[in-house]
Amino acid sequence: MQTLSDLADQLEHMSPQVRKAASHVLENPIDVGISSIREFAEAADVKPNTLVRMARSVGFEGYEEFRELFREDIRRGPFNFPDRTRWLQSLGQRGKLGELYRDMISTAITNIEDTFAGIDDRQLKSAAQTILKSNQVFTLGVGVNSSNAHNFTYLASTGMVHFQAIPKNGSTPVDDLAWAGKKDVLIAITCKPYRSEVVSAVRIAQEQGVKVIGISDSAASPIVVGADHGFVVAADTPNFFPTSVTTIALLETLLSFVIALSPAEVVSRVRKFHDRRHQLGLYEEGV
Repeated sequence: MQTLSDLADQLEHMSPQVRKAASHVLENPIDVGISSIREFAEAADVKPNTLVRMARSVGFEGYEEFRELFREDIRRGPFNFPDRTRWLQSLGQRGKLGELYRDMISTAITNIEDTFAGIDDRQLKSAAQTILKSNQVFTLGVGVNSSNAHNFTYLASTGMVHFQAIPKNGSTPVDDLAWAGKKDVLIAITCKPYRSEVVSAVRIAQEQGVKVIGISDSAASPIVVGADHGFVVAADTPNFFPTSVTTIALLETLLSFVIALSPAEVVSRVRKFHDRRHQLGLYEEGV
């Protein structure tokens, strides 16, 4: 961050107390974004107005404007889950939930736009055709992506029978792929920080000749590099974990292409599936 460089450059020209405050900022930049001016001043052992003088020494009108840069850096930067959690709590403590609400909505819309701006229908059609030519489709997600993988598999299974979400209960991804081969497909999902079991499963699947569809948040992701079909989703979020909004949207779009390119019998299977659910009384009519 340029502000930190500016502070470091100005240290020798600062008064002792301002230098003390600036040194504390340089040593604890994350705390600037999640602490009140009084809390940070106490931690630095200076008075709050010293922080104001420090901010002005590097071109800011006041400490609030200075601190906003650090808040934004936490929101967008590669900070860990506890840092993001503390930042979210600081918004609540400062009565900024309306700001958080607007930010979450804006980010979700921007992520959708950014994701699909980088993907065209030819890529989706090619991936869908690979799926349709396969004997088995394994959808792999762990942690937050476990539910995404299961949801995709559940929806696909209403009309097709060769989909399965892994890892299965009591198993590991590698175990579930033990007998997969050249006529099978693995859809793998993981975002930074990349889950090692997903990365390992992709490598083993590739060694076995399995076609890989990788979904991640970077073109440099280990499950996208070398994949037969790689898709990059925008996963930026004010929250402390990568968003699933774009992953779900991409999976639903991919499945819609699979259905659109499927033989007519898939339609009758979907109809039969839902008719049976109605017959079994699984649905309630609205009042």
